[in-house]
Amino acid sequence: MTHPTNTPTTAQAGTGLRRPAALDAHAVQDWLTAADGPRLLDVRSPAEFTTAHIPGSYNVPLDLLREHRDELRTHLGDDVVLVCRSGARAAQAETVLAATGPGNLHVLSGGITAWEAAGGPLRRGAQTWELERQVRLVAGSIVLAGVLASTVAPWAKWLSAGIGAGLAGAALTNSCAMGMLLSKLPYNRRNTPDLAAVLRQLHEDR
Repeated sequence: MTHPTNTPTTAQAGTGLRRPAALDAHAVQDWLTAADGPRLLDVRSPAEFTTAHIPGSYNVPLDLLREHRDELRTHLGDDVVLVCRSGARAAQAETVLAATGPGNLHVLSGGITAWEAAGGPLRRGAQTWELERQVRLVAGSIVLAGVLASTVAPWAKWLSAGIGAGLAGAALTNSCAMGMLLSKLPYNRRNTPDLAAVLRQLHEDR
């Protein structure tokens, strides 16, 4: 199947064709069936990964990837497609890994959400809230509390204003400080991957 937005553009020495940095779900599905199929690195929280992930993908949460990027880079080698819920964290992971040296890094556009919408297979486990949903709950609760509290303490409105400014900044920078903080909660760190085991598996699967 051909997908115009992801048509290979440049010949890659050795095995196949060079693909664009951003790939839609259909393009990744097609590529996974090829002999030179990529590795999938899922940078969501362990809880999100357990809830649903693409079969065969490796879970390396974004904070862990940042901390061990040099070590990871030496074990990745071939083409890698970075995966998260919507594509935002995967884009951050691409920036982090690209700074450590050359390599064929790609991002699954639209993340797991787009993958599921395209009919891609998912392996499901214990269900937990996605990180973005947790952010909406916490941010919305703080804003509501600030508005209600401002009826008796006018200064409380600035609490709501601060959350609004933070959300606007998150949209502009394509990052989320609140999400990164929530990802460190024990609820989201259940089943945290053992980095040594991940590196060993990456090495063995090369």
